[in-house]
Amino acid sequence: MIKSTEQVIAAEEQINIGNKIMDNQRRFEQLIRAHHPCVLIITYEEDYALEIITKTAKRLTRQLWIWSVIDGLRDGMRLEEGLPISDTEHPAAALYFLLQRENNSIAVMRDLARHLNDARTLRLLRETISKFRRAGGTLILLDNEDSFPQSIHSVATQFELSYPDEAELEEIVISALREYNKENPIKIDITRKELPIIIRNLKGLSRTQAYQVIIDAVAEDHRFHMGDINTILSRKRQMIQKGGLLEYVESPTNLDEIGGLKRLKHWLKQREEIFSENAADFGLEAPKGVLMLGVQGAGKSLCAKAIATAWHRPLLRLDVGALYDRYIGESERRLRDALRQAEMMSPIIFWIDEIEKAFASAASRSTDGGLSQRMFGTLLTWMQEHKSAVFIVATANDIEALPPELLRKGRFDEIFFVDLPSFDTRKEIFKIHLRKRQRNPDNFDIDALSAASDGYSGAEIEQAIVAALHNAFAENKELDTSLIINALEQSPPLSVTMAERVQALREWAKGRCVPADE
Repeated sequence: MIKSTEQVIAAEEQINIGNKIMDNQRRFEQLIRAHHPCVLIITYEEDYALEIITKTAKRLTRQLWIWSVIDGLRDGMRLEEGLPISDTEHPAAALYFLLQRENNSIAVMRDLARHLNDARTLRLLRETISKFRRAGGTLILLDNEDSFPQSIHSVATQFELSYPDEAELEEIVISALREYNKENPIKIDITRKELPIIIRNLKGLSRTQAYQVIIDAVAEDHRFHMGDINTILSRKRQMIQKGGLLEYVESPTNLDEIGGLKRLKHWLKQREEIFSENAADFGLEAPKGVLMLGVQGAGKSLCAKAIATAWHRPLLRLDVGALYDRYIGESERRLRDALRQAEMMSPIIFWIDEIEKAFASAASRSTDGGLSQRMFGTLLTWMQEHKSAVFIVATANDIEALPPELLRKGRFDEIFFVDLPSFDTRKEIFKIHLRKRQRNPDNFDIDALSAASDGYSGAEIEQAIVAALHNAFAENKELDTSLIINALEQSPPLSVTMAERVQALREWAKGRCVPADE
């Protein structure tokens, strides 16, 4: 056991991260050496980005200027003691200063996008970029959102900061413990075998987020131990969902709580250990995922949750409704960030619910200027090329809205069709939902219920039981078969109210998809 903070901090010396240029550092330095005149960095980790920029300027012995609307233009190598250049708080004044003096320096403009509605500032920015190109300098636009006009995008090189890997996260954990221990002595009670478990559960967070999560974990009891994993997961869940695109979904459902779908369950059972080292040694690649088409309420979304539980993997849901942003280029960046974050958290189950709603316009440029098509292309490329253990579960209700490229062989390992439940499957569904509500299925005529619910989906059967329970409670009587049958009769299923669409979907699936049930 590691009993002291000093022992954990001493382990930092065994990590060689500090002795090599990080991947982000190396990639950024290549841009500067290649004389890119304008580099666009969109990130919430401004301090980390500035650290990379400053290290690069020092290594290449280049003049560094840093501007903000508060401080104006300052010498980036002497931020603490150096005085700002007078009268450069306005961005136009700062750009004019750079325009007059520029040779081959590096200049950072922070949060400039909000000031580019001013025509003079935008004009000066474009001229400064041209001057930097001729002189071999680099102007860096550092911001937390991408609202830059297309005229800037056309000349800027986008630089994306990667999420920290496990080695860097270990350094962050040690650094956070050391800093907190200076003012609030803490006790370390964790083994070197347990530490990697905590590190893995930090994956997918930014450097700032990971640092804060560790501080939160030790602040209450001044201890660092395996019990902190619950705090870490809770804080991580909150931080991921703040971003708006990814939702960390609790998935207590197991496959036994889903009626039918025997072929799908067998397929999943065969691949339960596919992410293990043994599978890789055997020559198997991790599966890409499944696309589940079918009637609304048939259990597609429930399956996504059940897969995560059965395979003991976290479940992340992509909020397709939050994908699109009003700023040019921001939607694509948000999607790329979400996909990168999913990869960093692997192995996970990545759930794209109602995927057709996100990319329904991909077949037509006229509706949104080609945005859906670009977003869809980004997703397809990622699905085809990513190597991380991210298992995609995509669900769709409307086959006509899906771009045909999504259905091509190789995008998914399999395409399943989740049909309306058969007679025997409906019997299973009734038993499952009656047991969930503390009722013994033996006290009900399950055959009669199954016969009465022909054409009903699993969700509609559940709602009929709920409605019957409300009626029984209101009438102060026990739930029985007749009350459930009456509830079924009072609420016709989707297969009746939208009979033509449901039948067309079922006909389309024949020969094109694998039936999820036998």
